[in-house]
Amino acid sequence: MCVTCGCSDAESVTLTDPVTGEKLTMSRGDHEHAHEHSAAHEHAHGAATPAGDHGHSHGYEPSHSPDHDAVHDHGHDHAHPHTHAHPHTHDHGHSHGHAYSHAHSHGHAHTSGHGHDVRQQTHTHAGAHSDSAALHADRRGTILALEQNILAKNQLLAERNRGWLAGRDILALNLVSSPGSGKTTLLERTIRDLQADLAINVIEGDQATAHDAQRIRAAGAKAIQINTGTGCHLEADMLARGLQALQPPPGSVVMIENVGNLVCPALFDLGERAKVVILSVTEGEDKPLKYPHMFKASEVMLLNKIDLLPHLEFDVERCIAYARQVNPGISVFRVSAQTGEGMSAWYAWLRSQAAAAGRIAS
Repeated sequence: MCVTCGCSDAESVTLTDPVTGEKLTMSRGDHEHAHEHSAAHEHAHGAATPAGDHGHSHGYEPSHSPDHDAVHDHGHDHAHPHTHAHPHTHDHGHSHGHAYSHAHSHGHAHTSGHGHDVRQQTHTHAGAHSDSAALHADRRGTILALEQNILAKNQLLAERNRGWLAGRDILALNLVSSPGSGKTTLLERTIRDLQADLAINVIEGDQATAHDAQRIRAAGAKAIQINTGTGCHLEADMLARGLQALQPPPGSVVMIENVGNLVCPALFDLGERAKVVILSVTEGEDKPLKYPHMFKASEVMLLNKIDLLPHLEFDVERCIAYARQVNPGISVFRVSAQTGEGMSAWYAWLRSQAAAAGRIAS
């Protein structure tokens, strides 16, 4: 999953049909490792283990060569947890930089009763792990390379999704926001108001529960729920599985309600036509400056809950100026999903994009 934030694991991603309650645990693909270790590892790889997240049990006992004048028995039983900070390779498919830390002190003082100086001893492992400075220096580079690989793989899958959607004249929009901005309420109203014009299907992303998918079904749209567990965003492979389960008809609209988060979803293309960021007036007008990557990545900003403006100190013009400071081309619609104020402009944009999706695909 996300190397930057360290979120999620494969086994926690679940698709749920809100009508039948049927759940499908998503396997995110096998990964091949190639570690090279002279010490014994026990790998407990599950069938759905993401790359690099594989719970080793390091049960080897390193051999110490202390620099003493006398031979003494240190009596270390090294079945301890490791976190070294050096990249290493195992003999089964990728190289990675695990951080292993020994739960014993390597620079400890030995007291003995057999007549030699008690002094600080420096131990060196005779195992396969080298303590060279070059390996330590590589750790950051390894993390950056792994993150780039994850994003590159996601991008390839996103392009595949984009082609699948375009081939069916389907408009897909990725709705992103902080938690509580009113995404689901806005979707419910949009579905009800446009039922006669657009066939809207929804893929819901949340860490847990199928509550939002159930609300969407009640509003009259097909929906599938994706629960990401500890994950803070949807990824392209999750959308692919969601589309398989949802089977949106040709010429329809797919609304993807991403996990509430203004950080990581900005980095992950799902194959959508555009990102639509929802900002509620209860959040503060400087959000576009605090989270510039999300607003830069979005084509539209829906400024929601404007019915609450009489009760708040919120400068609408300043907020819009901040958004355009980050992204000069962003379209802004002031809306209230509660009262319907301003929604007609949003609907007009949505209809134009749905029509364009059919023209572009054909």
